[in-house]
Amino acid sequence: MSPNPDDYGVPLDFEEEPAGRKANGSNREEPQKASPAAEWPTIRPEAFHGLAGEFTQIVAPSTEADPVALLMQLLVEFGNAAGHGPHSMIEDTRHAVNLFLVMVGATGEARKGTSLDRVTKAMSAVDSEWSNSHIESGMTSGEGVAYAVRDSDGKEDQGVRDKRLMVVETEFASVLKVIQREGNILSPMIRQAWDSGNLRTLNKKNPVRASGAHLSIIAHITPEELRRSLAETEMANGFGNRFLWACVKRSKYLPEGGNCDLMSFRSFMSSLGKSLVFAKKVGQMKRNPEARELWAHVYPALTTLPSGLLGALTSRSAPIVQRLSCLYALLDSSAEVRTEHLKAALAVWAYAASSVRYVFGDALGDRVADQLLEALANAGSAGLTRTEIRDLFGRNLSTARISLALEYLLRLGRIVRVTESTSGRPVESWFLKGVE
Repeated sequence: MSPNPDDYGVPLDFEEEPAGRKANGSNREEPQKASPAAEWPTIRPEAFHGLAGEFTQIVAPSTEADPVALLMQLLVEFGNAAGHGPHSMIEDTRHAVNLFLVMVGATGEARKGTSLDRVTKAMSAVDSEWSNSHIESGMTSGEGVAYAVRDSDGKEDQGVRDKRLMVVETEFASVLKVIQREGNILSPMIRQAWDSGNLRTLNKKNPVRASGAHLSIIAHITPEELRRSLAETEMANGFGNRFLWACVKRSKYLPEGGNCDLMSFRSFMSSLGKSLVFAKKVGQMKRNPEARELWAHVYPALTTLPSGLLGALTSRSAPIVQRLSCLYALLDSSAEVRTEHLKAALAVWAYAASSVRYVFGDALGDRVADQLLEALANAGSAGLTRTEIRDLFGRNLSTARISLALEYLLRLGRIVRVTESTSGRPVESWFLKGVE
């Protein structure tokens, strides 16, 4: 079983035990934990299947970058270069192989940029036209995203024929700030790009339409920036759950650099190029009978959400796992998803889900509810009365807003309400469950 499978909503009842993260000789201490219960994520060996794993195995000894960063960014870039053709279906919804990924790690220490450079250099070698013309940065507006992949207006503007767009944002905190500005449509435009690739701005004078856009995102952020910048609105409206979140750190120290096995790398590049040529010709992809059986086994858990912030940020687990499994199949030059592809996808997803747990701990994503939990924990067996809770927020919150947060915590079973009779009005006190 994977670590805490119920927490991640992904049962991985495979034969092997989960593989721990190897520091490869590093004597670096673990990054500070987000909460006492949070453990640095581990990734299962199934994730390193096929060419993605081969790339990581070849490159990892020669870089301080995290193997997970190499693996996951290769999947995203390959999926963008493959284009909008390869896809799978969930009921009537078409899912292409574009992914949104955020690498979460300390500035300078996590070697996020180093890993990205290694991946982009490899992809550039097999599709230089893609790397030269379709990698952009600087998402500041929804209109700008739509314009980059726009259709012809039927007049002077011929539009963009190749709708692949690989967006790289090494300062994702700035993007999160932009989408919180009133009137900015970047968030809904990104959500549309993930859902269907059909974009439309509502500007009356200069409307922009884009059909079949193939947008992928790789972004970098620190844990502190992420916890501070991801607003409740973006967690609730489905922006955050369209992303894979991955904790990364420096794998080792290489004061003199490292040397890559050039012969193995050349062989890998030849295979990668062939797989990309194959992927561009693929249409609809389906699972084989064995993979369908495994999918039926894991699907209930993938679609059963944990509570709180973990659930809010992982609620699109099923379609993301499906997209990942298709990518692993394409890297194997297969239009059919087999069990090994699905197992690899589940392993990547489990790592992403545990990364969310590591960064946010048991946070609920509701600012008031999270503050109440912290205050009740500090109060211990004394608990807090309604008056004390009102004073906690400086009497700046309405009674209705506080009541909503308390009822939410009650439904989750996180707190207990105790009412005591007095000669006057009954006194209502609240306690963290287990300490009342």
